[in-house]
Amino acid sequence: MIESPTTSTTPATGSALRGSIGVAGIVFLVIAAAAPLTAAAGSLPVMIAIGNGAGAPMAYIIAAVVLLVFSVGYAAMSSSVTDTGAFYAYVTTGLGRPSGLGAAGLALLAYTAIQAAIYGLAAATLQGVVVKFGGPDLPWWFWAFVLMAIVAVLGYRSIDLGAKVLGVLLVAEIAIIVAFSAAVFLKGGAHGVDVVSFTPSAFFSGSPGIALMFAIASFVGFEATAIYGEEAKNPKRTVPIATYIAVITIGVLYAVASWAVVLAFGSDNVHAASQADTANLVFNAAATFLGSAASDVMMVMLVTSLFAALLAFHNAIARYTFALARAGFGPQRFMSVHAKHGSPHAGSLLQTITAFLLVGVFAIAGADPVLRLFTWMSGVAIVAILVLMVLTSLAIIAYFRRYDTDNRVWHNKIAPVLGALGLIAITALVIANFTTLIGGSSVLANVFLVVVAAVFLGGFVAGRVLKNRAV
Repeated sequence: MIESPTTSTTPATGSALRGSIGVAGIVFLVIAAAAPLTAAAGSLPVMIAIGNGAGAPMAYIIAAVVLLVFSVGYAAMSSSVTDTGAFYAYVTTGLGRPSGLGAAGLALLAYTAIQAAIYGLAAATLQGVVVKFGGPDLPWWFWAFVLMAIVAVLGYRSIDLGAKVLGVLLVAEIAIIVAFSAAVFLKGGAHGVDVVSFTPSAFFSGSPGIALMFAIASFVGFEATAIYGEEAKNPKRTVPIATYIAVITIGVLYAVASWAVVLAFGSDNVHAASQADTANLVFNAAATFLGSAASDVMMVMLVTSLFAALLAFHNAIARYTFALARAGFGPQRFMSVHAKHGSPHAGSLLQTITAFLLVGVFAIAGADPVLRLFTWMSGVAIVAILVLMVLTSLAIIAYFRRYDTDNRVWHNKIAPVLGALGLIAITALVIANFTTLIGGSSVLANVFLVVVAAVFLGGFVAGRVLKNRAV
């Protein structure tokens, strides 16, 4: 092997992003994108109802372990790759420009789709909350565009401001999850505290594949640890530490919170309870163990949780656009950096327009914001991001075979291979259950899978055609 030079694509002047975000700020952005309360109140009840019942908490542990192993090679490679394109930059460095552009296409598709999905869920949730507390019953799309305007303003400005906003929202969000979990454990749940959720028999009951799909989806946004590398203080130290902390924090938080939900109804009754009232499962549990007022607060905070995720994904998409333009694969206007805020403001504006058009199409069509916009787009995003992570795993393996930048066998050989195998297995499982995931027909599922494949192939072909252009 040969020694590799640092492959940062950050220019010395002119088009470098600026910021002073630290480990805590990046962790906030990653966990905000994961939207803990959304996972607990939205995804978890579905995991329990149509997945593996009381075994759902174990799915979070398995997902976290796979991503933690993947993170070892990812963090090790981050010492040589500092680029706001993150996965795109890693795949380009490890597998070449054609694969890198294909990966960039997948990233843009995944984050654009998941953000549109969250606009649907957030708007529907906000509409319900406003009506519940005596406000006007306005169309869901009105609230979607209100949220979009706020995200646009914050996304246009400095990442430091966005991180502070997300930090405040995230602390409150985690606080109520911890308070609920503590109340359940202190009161002994419905029938006492047990560890049935973490037994093999519970995990493999029902449909564990569906539970694992939702669990891995709860980590979408994990890439953000590297996306903000250019705006971080000492990225070679900040990115690896933030990566490990984010994955462990999300995994533990989800596992404990989901365990508390199971205990709130009892390991033997939670499956039936989730099927009886899936949408309000967690709110009903909160009302029982924290009181009705706390349950109402949790409903309001679900909106702020979704808003935090919207802002985090907006920032990620804007930075991908910036990275591609700076690499010569997009209009140069999108590589401009705001003179005052140091942000990729042009990419931020483009992302706002894209979100407006995509959400607008569903609004004009009269589509349900949850059953159609949220379900369909989140399904597309999960497949795209998993394929992207598999490509990144392969890129990490190829990179360390080519360059002698890290002599730790676990970091440059064993962990990358294990991480790749784990992600390939999960991706195959998701594709096998994709029709269930999007709640649609097999024809629609196949159309969406073809779209994901076409986006990657389109980027790959573009990379081959433009192979003589500078990275």
